Amino acid sequence: MSSELAIRVDRLSKCYQIYDRPQDRLKQSLWRGRRQFFHEFWAMHDVSFQVARGETVGIIGRNGSGKSTLLQMICATLTPTAGEIAITGRVAALLELGAGFNPEFTGRENARMNAALLGLTPAEIDARIPSILAFADIGEFVDQPVKTYSSGMFVRLAFAVIAHVDADILIVDEALAVGDGFFTQKCMRFLRQFRETGTLLFVSHDTSAVLNLCDRAIWLERGALRLEGPAKAVCEAYLADISDQQRRELGVSSITAPTPEPNVAEPPRLPVVDQRLATLDQSRFRNDIEIFSFQPDAASHGSGGARVLDVELQDARGAPLSWAVGGHAVQLAIQVEALIDMARVIVGFFVKDRLGQLLFGDNTFLTRTENPLAVGAGERFEARFGFNLPILPPGEYSVDIGVAEGTQAEHVHHCWAHDALLFRAHTSSVTTGLVGIPMTSIALERIGRDRPSAS
Repeated sequence: MSSELAIRVDRLSKCYQIYDRPQDRLKQSLWRGRRQFFHEFWAMHDVSFQVARGETVGIIGRNGSGKSTLLQMICATLTPTAGEIAITGRVAALLELGAGFNPEFTGRENARMNAALLGLTPAEIDARIPSILAFADIGEFVDQPVKTYSSGMFVRLAFAVIAHVDADILIVDEALAVGDGFFTQKCMRFLRQFRETGTLLFVSHDTSAVLNLCDRAIWLERGALRLEGPAKAVCEAYLADISDQQRRELGVSSITAPTPEPNVAEPPRLPVVDQRLATLDQSRFRNDIEIFSFQPDAASHGSGGARVLDVELQDARGAPLSWAVGGHAVQLAIQVEALIDMARVIVGFFVKDRLGQLLFGDNTFLTRTENPLAVGAGERFEARFGFNLPILPPGEYSVDIGVAEGTQAEHVHHCWAHDALLFRAHTSSVTTGLVGIPMTSIALERIGRDRPSAS
């Protein structure tokens, strides 16, 4: 991270004049300030911070805390009432949906116009418009007026533009929350790559996304800076404050329980079967997961020595699944074609959530370490991974596939396919955490109470 500042915010404030009645606004203009017919609302008050070049900073806070107001002032679409903002470098921003788009213009026309507003020359726009439209991937709608677009299509087009304008500073508001899983993964990969060379200001209610992307975090509350520091510490304090507020609203006091004595006895080995599944699977909490088809044209990288032919999620008997239920046994089948001779084949996978966070995965190296698989050019082979599917919170997920040659420590990646298989969890019994794991036993019993000893 460079010591040179990309953003400097000094004692920034924003005040709005709130009129109770329309005629009060007219009276105010006629009295020319000699009387006041409004009351003041300070959306931002005395906020100061700095962002170094190359740094990634998250901004968190409840609704109405001033996050969007702050971003609009940094982007110069809103004038501060007091304070100063200094920006070094070209800024590109993705704020509220449709900002800067003319609803009567087509997607192509809006892309060209926004690219021009963000500083590209006509020659640069001509050269980059094919890449912009390919990134947006909205098909024939690119030549339709954007007033016919869904919110997801707006995000696709707007993000595609800011991803191709060579910005020094990228500002992203909550807009990514409306994107579909596949496109969100693409955006997150771009943001991680952008972090290596640019400065990122990222606003989200999702603290997991902030932890995943950001070095530091800024917590705003009621237009003031509540806390600034490492992302982990700030997010933990923010979540603790939300929890405290919920307890206060519910009238629940905080109780500190005594620390139990550690149990050093070896637990019995039990089959990994959640005892609640029989009940959950008959209720609205069943973890229904929709499986989509393999994406043969998924983005990939590697040396090109192998090609992924198919990826399927199957039941325990090998039948392909279009729907699965969390907590039950499944297997992931991966078919690959070798394009060159390979002496020690390794196939692996990672399951990611919509933010690109790695949830779980494995590879074949340890299974075949004593008897490595060797294949010749043109041969096909298959890897199978059997596991109990975790209970997933509602949302969209994807599977990355990797094909390599060598060992865990030293290997060559022949193919890494991003988002080769997509799936969506519709309902779930999990409300917190990244995944739920099967519980081998759960008990809640009365064991009596302490009695005073006889004197």
